[in-house]
Amino acid sequence: MKLFYDLHLHSCLSPCGSDDMTPNNLVNMAALLGFQLIAVTDHNACANTEAAVRAGRAAGITVVPGMELCTSEEAHIVCLFPTPAAALAFEQEVARRSPPVRNRPEIFGRQLVLDADDALLREEDRYLLAAADLGAAEAAERVRALGGACFPAHIDREGYSLLSSLGAIPPEPGYRAVEISPRGDFPSLLRDHPELQHLLLLQNSDSHDLAQMPDPQAWVDLPENSAACLLDALNGRFAARWSRPG
Repeated sequence: MKLFYDLHLHSCLSPCGSDDMTPNNLVNMAALLGFQLIAVTDHNACANTEAAVRAGRAAGITVVPGMELCTSEEAHIVCLFPTPAAALAFEQEVARRSPPVRNRPEIFGRQLVLDADDALLREEDRYLLAAADLGAAEAAERVRALGGACFPAHIDREGYSLLSSLGAIPPEPGYRAVEISPRGDFPSLLRDHPELQHLLLLQNSDSHDLAQMPDPQAWVDLPENSAACLLDALNGRFAARWSRPG
């Protein structure tokens, strides 16, 4: 089953996300564009994943609960989970290990938690862009213990990536995949970092606004369209066929 995917999307819970990126809006925009498999990955939080999963069921699209974690190395890691409950369990640990800084919406943006009908439940007070006291290797271990999978985000960027922070992808987390920006220079990246040849290269949009959401490009061939099947593929439990960026 060939599925067009985007595994890095922000809702209005992310302070840098548009208020229009409600769970229903982003899910239905993804369905309208032709995606069959997406993940909602807000910064250091997962409170909108349950609403997005419900919206996905109504729209006929699979939504994977996720988070874009800022690690202690100040690198962004996309963490995906089988259920919203697992994602929220991880969020609780991230919150405990984050600095006690309150959000200032007039500066950083609002952090909106919505229900399945896009009604406002609350505004998240915790500032979600701060680095958690959770390193990349430990984060990967915690995510897998909850049945999830993770991969370094936008490794070709000059900030908030493992390559910019550490100069290389460390072996300790045991990543099987990495994410490359849609406009990244793939040949140059692979030439400068030949170790990436042995990793799955994912291409996601990292959209923060409805207008940023692109037409589908990257795809994966899975036996079924489900979060569990995707996570099994990312964790190497079977050999899925993926499109290759560039």
